[in-house]
This record gives sequence, structure tokens and C-alpha cells, in this order.
Amino acid sequence: MARTAIVTGASRGIGRAIAKRLAADGFAVVVNYAGSSKAAQEVVDEIRRTDGEALALQADIGNPEQVKRMFEKTMEAYGHVDVVVNNAGIMENSLISKGDVASFDRVIATNLRGTFVVLAEAAKHVAEGGRLIGFSSSVLGLNLPTYGAYIASKAGVEGLVRVLANEMRGRKVTVNAVAPGPVATELFLTGKTSEQVDHLSKLNPLERLGQVEDIANVVSFLAGPDGAWVNGQVLRANGGMS
Repeated sequence: MARTAIVTGASRGIGRAIAKRLAADGFAVVVNYAGSSKAAQEVVDEIRRTDGEALALQADIGNPEQVKRMFEKTMEAYGHVDVVVNNAGIMENSLISKGDVASFDRVIATNLRGTFVVLAEAAKHVAEGGRLIGFSSSVLGLNLPTYGAYIASKAGVEGLVRVLANEMRGRKVTVNAVAPGPVATELFLTGKTSEQVDHLSKLNPLERLGQVEDIANVVSFLAGPDGAWVNGQVLRANGGMS
């Protein structure tokens, strides 16, 4: 029986690439989405066209009842959960001095609360020897103005991952996070000038933006047999950006 992976935020961008890569690795993949049912079904159809197995399930990761229902439906469909990749997240930029509490709350609700909710449910359901993978960001090392809420949320994710790795003792479950640098997704490129994109491309010594496949490859490693000895870590997949 194929192993099963849940990938949140899998209807587009990095999540879409992760879902397709894990399907290629032999996983039955739950393609989670918050609102884009059409896009999520397109990912499922792509996977099935290559003889993979996939299922689209809706859940807002910040909503405990929806997340619980997603895990229950996964168990009903496949009988087990082996890998959970919590990729879903949002970004809103605002100066801390502006005091935009509503924006701060939205970012924290999805990125940090959502990670807590998904990891908590995953910890209840993941099979022995399973893999839990969260998402941080390499922007933590840059301390860019207007990124306060986003950086705070991702710093919290790194803390949750390290603690949960210890809490899973005795179950042979690894808990890690991936922290991408700038990646050429539609979400990242929207609203940026060519000069800004060029500048961000040169932040790492490989002098290019990451591609979604670069990040999917790292997740594949952590989810596969070669990643079994990596635990409680944050892998900064950013081309060497400091």
C-alpha cells in the first residue's frame, strides 16, 4: 500500500510542485486548498494523468475543525498518514510602527496558528516512522523593513518544529522545516519591478532565484528514506543567501 502525504497549500506555487514531486515518489497525495478548488483539482488531475494517486481536500489551516476533518477524510480514503507538509502561508507587509494589528493577526493566524493546528493534528495521526515538515523562510536572516509580522510568524514555526521533534520521541517520527529563499512563484513576482527581482536574484552566490522544483526536491529528501537521520532541523534552501 502506498504511503500517504498531506500537502497544505498545494493548489499553486511551491505546494503544487511538492504535491507533484511526492506523487512521483510514490505517495498518494492529499492536495489541500483553502479556496481554490478548481486549481487543486487541476493538480489532482495532473497527478492522475501520470498514474499517481491524489485527492483534493479543503481546509483553512487556521481552523481546527476544518483541519481535523481533513485528517479524518484522509484516514477514510487511505487508512494512514505518513507525511505531512505544511506549506500553506500568507505574507502581508507593513511597518511595525504603523501598528496594523489586523494585518499582524491575519499573518499570525495562518502562518503560526495554522502551523500549530496542522502539526498538532498531524502528531495525533502520523504513522510510526512518519515525517512532519513545516515551512519557515530565509527572510529571517535579512530583517527587512515591513516584514515584522511575517518574520515573527516564521520564527515561531521554527520553535514549534524543534519542540515537536522532542515530543515525538519513541515514535520514530522526524519533524523538520524548510526555509526557502526567494523563489520564482507568481505570488513572489507579483508587484515587483524587474530591478527588484534582479536584486533579489543576486542575494545568493549562485545568482538566481530558486525554482519551485528546488524546494520540492528538499521536501522529497526529508520525506524519503535518505532523510531519516535529519530531525529537529531547519534546512535553509536558498542557494547560499546569508
